[in-house]
Amino acid sequence: MYTLFSLLFTTVLFAQSIEGSWQLTHENGELVATKEVIAIYQDGYFAVGAKEARTNKFLYASGGEYSLRGKAYTETQDFNTNSSQRIGMTMTFKASLDDDQLELNSGGTTQTWQRRSAKTDALTGNWVITGRERDGNMNTMTPGDRRTIKILSGGRFQWVAFNSATKEFSGTGGGTYSAQNGVYTEYITFFSRDDSRVGANLQFQFEVKDGKWHHKGNSSKGDPLYEVWSPYGEAYKK
Repeated sequence: MYTLFSLLFTTVLFAQSIEGSWQLTHENGELVATKEVIAIYQDGYFAVGAKEARTNKFLYASGGEYSLRGKAYTETQDFNTNSSQRIGMTMTFKASLDDDQLELNSGGTTQTWQRRSAKTDALTGNWVITGRERDGNMNTMTPGDRRTIKILSGGRFQWVAFNSATKEFSGTGGGTYSAQNGVYTEYITFFSRDDSRVGANLQFQFEVKDGKWHHKGNSSKGDPLYEVWSPYGEAYKK
C-alpha cells in the first residue's frame, strides 16, 4: 500500500513539473506566427526571450521566480522589458498542464505553450556569476540587487543582466546549446544588444567543480574569458 501510494504521489509530482524549454504557440486561440517566444523553467526560476521570427529583432524579455501547484501558477518577476511596473509583483494564473502543453490564463488572456524539451545535462540549472578573471586574478563577485544570471534547461539557455531594485535592465541573449566532453557551445538565436549576432556559435571549455561552473574561452569580441558561475539558489540572497 505504501509503495503504491509513493508511486502515485511521485507520478503526480512529475506530471506537474514544467522544467525544461517551452515555446508560445497560441494567444487567445490565435496562432503565434510572427514572433518566436521561448520560456525556460528550472530550479524555481524562469526566463522568457522573444524576437521577431522574420527579422530576428529582439522584442522583449521577462523572468523571475515561479511555482506551479495544481492549477495555480504564480510568478514574481525580477525583470520585464515591457512593463517595469510588474517587477516585484506576484501574479497568479490559472494553469492547465496536459502532457507537453501548458495553458496559462489571467485577466482574460490565454497563452498556450508547447514543451520543446525536458532533457538535462551537467549544466542544467539556474546560475549566477560569482567570479571573473581580470589581469590573471580571479575577482569574486557577490550577487545582490544587480546580478547576471544564466538559466539552462531543455537544450536552451538565456543569460540576463539586471537590477531588480532599480528595475534597470542591462541586456539578454539566448538560444540553444550543447555541453559534452568538457566543451560548451552556444548557438545564439536572439540578442538584445545586437541582432547581427544571431546565428553565431561560441565554444568554451567547461568544468563543474565543487558545484560551480568554470567557464573558459574567448568572448564574442575575441577577448580571453574565464568566469565562475554558482547555483543561483545557493549564491544569491535577497
